[in-house]
Amino acid sequence: MQLTVQDVCRLMSVGERTVRRWIDEERLPAHCVGGLYHFNRSELFEWATLRRLPVPPELLDAPPAAQGIEHTLADALSAGGIFYDVPGDDVATALRSVLERMRLPESLDREMLLQMFLSREGLGSTAVGDGIAIPHPRYPVVLGVSGPQVTLCFLKRAIDFKARDGRPVDTLFVMVSPTARWHTMLITQVAKALSDSRFRQLVTSKAGADQILEASRAFHFGCANGARPSEGTS
Repeated sequence: MQLTVQDVCRLMSVGERTVRRWIDEERLPAHCVGGLYHFNRSELFEWATLRRLPVPPELLDAPPAAQGIEHTLADALSAGGIFYDVPGDDVATALRSVLERMRLPESLDREMLLQMFLSREGLGSTAVGDGIAIPHPRYPVVLGVSGPQVTLCFLKRAIDFKARDGRPVDTLFVMVSPTARWHTMLITQVAKALSDSRFRQLVTSKAGADQILEASRAFHFGCANGARPSEGTS
């Protein structure tokens, strides 16, 4: 369902002037039809999450396919893999190296996917601060995979991702999902995990994969009533 300016005002608890400023200055994705702005629910969710704004529960409904199935962030990281010393001199070469390591279907055109990632970066940085970015295409990567996957890559050298805090990026979380709603839930859990001081410290210090996986078991998603609150988060 497409959202109106008034819907966004209600969901985000802000005035219309703020929403229009977000469109003009903060690159809030908006589609103008007949002189009226309309917003995609998933794009609004993604935009708010990347800026660490409070995300209203209404933006995240439990996907029907996920009801009764529970995953942890550790499951998704185990499926996607954790890699260290990933090479790259700029955004394009770093993302190409990441895609080479991701466990993707053989039939997928990785070069095309790379261009989708780069096109999204051109709309606005996916960096979330502290040297971390969550690169992804503008629309969720929905592929023929058995379950949600998160690939965590630590770059060999930090590169300029045009982050809002000005810090170069050396840590990338990349997600692949079997459905668009799974993708939305993955972004939620990665955002929650990075809001947890212990998990974030493990990531920024490039701790061992076993430590990161153990800490990520606290973040659950995909149960019947949606993503449940993480244990031990701040």
